[in-house]
Amino acid sequence: MASSQASTAACFFLALCLASIALAGNFYQDVDITWGDGRAKILDDGQLLTLSLDKYSGSGFQSRNQYLYGRFDMQLKLVPGDSAGTVATLYLSSQGNAHDEIDFEFLGNLSGDPYVVHTNLYTQGKGDREQQFYLWFDPTMDFHTYSVLWNPRHIVFSVDGTPIREFRNRESAGVPYPKSQAMRAYASLWDADDWATRGGLVKTDWSKAPFTASYRNYTANGCVWNSGASSCAVGSNSWMWQELDSNAMNRLKWVQKNYMIYNYCTDPKRFPQGLPRECNAS
Repeated sequence: MASSQASTAACFFLALCLASIALAGNFYQDVDITWGDGRAKILDDGQLLTLSLDKYSGSGFQSRNQYLYGRFDMQLKLVPGDSAGTVATLYLSSQGNAHDEIDFEFLGNLSGDPYVVHTNLYTQGKGDREQQFYLWFDPTMDFHTYSVLWNPRHIVFSVDGTPIREFRNRESAGVPYPKSQAMRAYASLWDADDWATRGGLVKTDWSKAPFTASYRNYTANGCVWNSGASSCAVGSNSWMWQELDSNAMNRLKWVQKNYMIYNYCTDPKRFPQGLPRECNAS
């Protein structure tokens, strides 16, 4: 929880003075189940949350707190076996038509085929910034940690501590960056067989339902938004200005060389008027 030490230190960004809060470990305290009619279940005294999907409905939950910047970690074990057509998600989002959003989506597949990790970002309601990856392990066999670092300098998607994607703040080049809209953390499991698996060619096999994904060890170390303001105590927010060191950059390049399967910045057919500005920013 927030440090009890009083602090009147200067605010670092947008003249905001905040109290940093790290939440970890108990879904009863940290989240609200928002839909699914009982298909979402909190188990093990709040240490585990399962989402289920059948042909009638999926399920989902959201964090009780909203944040303006932070580091967010969750361990997931994805739907095993034939998961084609299903999508499990972990994402941050604000509200409204001009919302900001930072997405992890896990696209199921036929047994034996790899999951696709689909990432996207929205700023002021505009997305179309997809990058997709395979993983270097089977994400259905055990829990793995999926993380988002969101600070004034960049957004970093990581898997088990290895960065797979970085989106830098390039406002100086005219690229919008999420910096003023508070976001909640969300997770869901739903049916998207119209597009998720091979562009919708492979449909959900409902004879395999219910499909279940498991979540645990949710940690939100961020600036909690309350009554139109947000703050972080000095010294408790090492993530606020964190950059990728040389080792992390090498890991990022390794993932993108060996496991990236789609990058919007290398798809000029989607952008006949020219690639998005951030694709060409140095």
